[in-house]
Amino acid sequence: MRVAIIGYGKMGHEIEKVLIERGHEAVLKIDIDNRQEMMTKEHFEGVDVAIEFTSPLTAADNIRECLLLGVPVLSGSTGWLERKAEIDALCQKQGGAFFYSSNYSLGVNVLFRLNRWLSKVMATLPQYNVKIEEMHHIHKLDAPSGTAATLAEEMRVASDGRLSVAKEEIISYREGECPGIHTITFDSEEDTLSVSHSAKSRRGLALGAVLAAEWLVGRKGVFSMDDFLSI
Repeated sequence: MRVAIIGYGKMGHEIEKVLIERGHEAVLKIDIDNRQEMMTKEHFEGVDVAIEFTSPLTAADNIRECLLLGVPVLSGSTGWLERKAEIDALCQKQGGAFFYSSNYSLGVNVLFRLNRWLSKVMATLPQYNVKIEEMHHIHKLDAPSGTAATLAEEMRVASDGRLSVAKEEIISYREGECPGIHTITFDSEEDTLSVSHSAKSRRGLALGAVLAAEWLVGRKGVFSMDDFLSI
């Protein structure tokens, strides 16, 4: 694949390493300093897919530009989802391809599925109180994390509203260079049940993103990790 990396920070560099390991080429490396110059049809000629990891302030516009340029785009940016319906509609209108996940770690996506199942069971046991905690590095701009927000929303949906954790009720920590820890805890007077995922590095996110990008090439529509993991 010929890939455009949009957001060439620590995550972008990790994605580039995985791309090279898997025989792909990062033909464009776009960051805040060269975005205006590089986001053109001429520069994206021959690009198979764009992988976008930037900030809540720029993500939606970056994705929009890729779709208008006719380039499939995968995004892992969080904190911008108030515009996702707009982006999904544009993707469908353009006949393009857009893949979004708040977290590309394969282990975290197993946690998402476990969370949905567990939420259905725990909703029948009112003696348990639920809590979501997340920890990330001090450079992460959004709090709570997109992953924690996804866990809370999926919990609400899976339990038909009987379990609910609002964003402001999620406990967020920012410490050092922690790549990400997410913990769901159900607590009662009798016992405590916890499920947790702890990332060891950014590589797990990068690998999942590259695998999803490989899957996205040649497809049309709006996709998520559920689509990818169902194949």
